[in-house]
Amino acid sequence: MRKVIASVYITLDGVVENPAWTAPFFDDEAAKFARTQLFAADALLLGRVTYQGFAAAWPSMTDEDGFAERMNSMPKYVATTTLDTPEWNATFLTADIPAAVTALKQQEGGDLLVYGSGDLVNTLLEHDLIDELRLWTHPVVESTGKRLFTDASPKKTLRPIGTTTFGSGAQVHAYAPAGR
Repeated sequence: MRKVIASVYITLDGVVENPAWTAPFFDDEAAKFARTQLFAADALLLGRVTYQGFAAAWPSMTDEDGFAERMNSMPKYVATTTLDTPEWNATFLTADIPAAVTALKQQEGGDLLVYGSGDLVNTLLEHDLIDELRLWTHPVVESTGKRLFTDASPKKTLRPIGTTTFGSGAQVHAYAPAGR
């Protein structure tokens, strides 16, 4: 059974939108962590906004360690009700997203990696479909912007399963659902 791993960049005040503020904190340690995380997965699970941003940027990227090639070649499952022409190796999940993700989890294979995609993360949390939530916490207060958790977010209890601190000051706090 596959796991859903949600990996979200977040500020100290909970902002997840337009994470340009991550750049000063993305050091060699963070790059290594990101690479390990990506190569443990065999597909991406994305919300529409994240997918559109990635699909506009990643196809033209290259690097020497294979990260860009991996990003570009792996399957992407995209939660959307508005897009109708999949590109960039994508399959659109257009109907019952929790049921579609449940079916994906039951398949053989590696992790399903969620990048960003705050609305999708909240939907998956609500339906107990996230196996691990990795919050890449950056020592920045952005003050404005979309936040990961809002008054509409489902109430969930999570248990900490690890923290990784990078020399840049960013930290990845990993959580699993309580009881698992």
